[in-house]
Amino acid sequence: MKEYQTITEISGPLVFAEVDEPVGYDEIVEIETDDGRTLRGQVLESSDGLVSIQVFEGTGGIDRNASVRFLGETMKMPVTEDLLGRVLDGSGEPIDGGPEIVPESREDIVGEAINPFSREYPEEFIQTGVSGIDGMNTLVRGQKLPIFSGSGLPHNELALQIARQATVPEEEEAGDDEEGSEFAVIFGAMGITQEEANEFMDDFERTGALERSVVFMNLADDPAVERTVTPRLALTTAEYLAFEKDYHVLVILTDITNYCEALREIGAAREEVPGRRGYPGYMYTDLAQLYERAGRIEGKDGSVTQIPILTMPGDDDTHPIPDLTGYITEGQIVMDRNLNSQGVEPPVNVLPSLSRLMDDGIGEGLTREDHGDVSDQMYAAYAEGEDLRDLVNIVGREALSDRDNKFLDFADRFETEFVQQGYDNNRSIEETLELGWDLLSDLPKEALNRIDEDLIEEHYREDEAETAEVEA
Repeated sequence: MKEYQTITEISGPLVFAEVDEPVGYDEIVEIETDDGRTLRGQVLESSDGLVSIQVFEGTGGIDRNASVRFLGETMKMPVTEDLLGRVLDGSGEPIDGGPEIVPESREDIVGEAINPFSREYPEEFIQTGVSGIDGMNTLVRGQKLPIFSGSGLPHNELALQIARQATVPEEEEAGDDEEGSEFAVIFGAMGITQEEANEFMDDFERTGALERSVVFMNLADDPAVERTVTPRLALTTAEYLAFEKDYHVLVILTDITNYCEALREIGAAREEVPGRRGYPGYMYTDLAQLYERAGRIEGKDGSVTQIPILTMPGDDDTHPIPDLTGYITEGQIVMDRNLNSQGVEPPVNVLPSLSRLMDDGIGEGLTREDHGDVSDQMYAAYAEGEDLRDLVNIVGREALSDRDNKFLDFADRFETEFVQQGYDNNRSIEETLELGWDLLSDLPKEALNRIDEDLIEEHYREDEAETAEVEA
């Protein structure tokens, strides 16, 4: 292995060195500094005689006397089932004081694309215990469903609630006699503060969720370059547990915005031509390389489901990060600042939220036969109630008809009783749908034009409607 002392330039997180033989793209590099430290990096660009290297630990302490070694292999993640219950830093080194990891295998972190022909269509309902998701924007096993949030909103609390509560109901019914696949959570944190990291760790330890989790922590004061590696390490671990060990893996990545900022920082250091708002032009491809590492494979029992979290800068959903994410993922869960200020927990706004795979994961045999109709009807009634709120601001409530007033009341109750549930309340899909019927029974029967008549006969509560009329 050749050693070079040919560093010509250092720019931000990048080091440029001259070489006299071809060096591979993405190859791992060791840089030894004068004071005996060994830093790791990765080849970003390799042209005739000159390579640019991104250094994971930052370029502090490197000078022209530092020696550069090219290891001849790309970055690999040591994987084993024993990773469950462990806490690692952003570059995959244990930071929990536990034993060294003895890998069963070392997998390339870039991963291989799943052959579209061997993908299995996602259609198994995952119960998160959160009505705003289960009832209205159902999550399906193998889906990628991001949370679009804003800074200061409680997206972390929602993510922790999902990590704690997520189950697959039909497997629970099957009982423990059958060999069911186990459930695991991979948590990849990028650029979060120490305070957020402590909150996550406290919650994981308090609820015992850590036993079935692998945590990757890249903190805000860790180098930006490491941030681009963290999600890839997390997803490589997820794929190994899912497709080699038959786990059903839920991957939570927070915060994708910090990841994209790191891409922008590296792009600027490389003096690339920037794209929209200074982000690199290849950001779409880069995000797709992460998000597309979700799904199911025919003949394998495991699955990878992704919930990436991103904070929209300035709550702007046309910003490049949410915009490109929305193109790649199968829907989004949108958190709302107004609902949050009203104290709704979790503040999920169901109107702009969407789960594109919901229709295939609900209905008879999966959730309940009335699920689709109830969801459609609540969505329509809530949207009408929202429109009427604008009208009330202009003409006042007295000017509205009885029917309109019922829709206004429905919108209020929908927020305060259906979406509002707290972060420790785990609602089954049965409870969520029954609550939906409670609210819909406040509306006159003839207004329920999206629900099958047989289902109305079976579930509509006449007494609810009468009470609502007496109150009115």
